[in-house]
Amino acid sequence: MNEKELLLHYKQTGDLAVLGKLYTPYMSLLYGVCFKYLQDKEKSQDAVMQIFEELIQKLRQHEVDNFKSWLYVYAKNYCLMQLRKGKGTSFVDIEEHLFESEQKLRDDGDHKWVEADFDAMSICLQQLQPGQETCLRLFYLEQKCYKEIMETTGFDYNQVKSYIQNGKRNLKICMEQKKNGK
Repeated sequence: MNEKELLLHYKQTGDLAVLGKLYTPYMSLLYGVCFKYLQDKEKSQDAVMQIFEELIQKLRQHEVDNFKSWLYVYAKNYCLMQLRKGKGTSFVDIEEHLFESEQKLRDDGDHKWVEADFDAMSICLQQLQPGQETCLRLFYLEQKCYKEIMETTGFDYNQVKSYIQNGKRNLKICMEQKKNGK
C-alpha cells in the first residue's frame, strides 16, 4: 500500500498498526525538526511521541494530501506551541522568595505600639475570616514560616499567602477604623 492508501485505510478503520506504518519512516525526520526548535534531546523525543498520539485523532479529522509535508508543518507548529507554553514558565528559588516576602510582611515601619493598639489588634483578629486569623497568628505571633503554616493548617502555599496578605490588609483597615473611633 502507498501512503495515500494507508491514510485512507487508517481514516476508515482507526487501526494503529496502519498509523504506525505511516509514521515510523518519518520519526527521525520529526526528531530533527523537534530538536531544531526545542534544543533538548528528551523534550524532542517526548514531542515525537506526543505528536504520534495526537495524530490518532487529527488524521481522522483532517483531509491530508501530502502526509510528509503535513506532518512536517504539524511538528513545527507543535514545537512552537511548546516553546510558547514554556515562556510563561520560569523557575525561581522559592526559599529565597519566601524569605523576602516574609521580611516585607514583617516590616512594620516606625510606628510605636501602645496598649490600645494591642487591644484593637486582638479585637480585629477575631473579626477576620478563620483562615486569615489562623495564618496571621501563626505567621506574626508564633513566627512560623509559610512551610510550617502549610504543615500546621493543611492549606497549600497559595492559600497561606492569600490568607496572610488579605488578612494583613483587613487587619490594618480594621485597626485604622478602631483608631479613628469608627
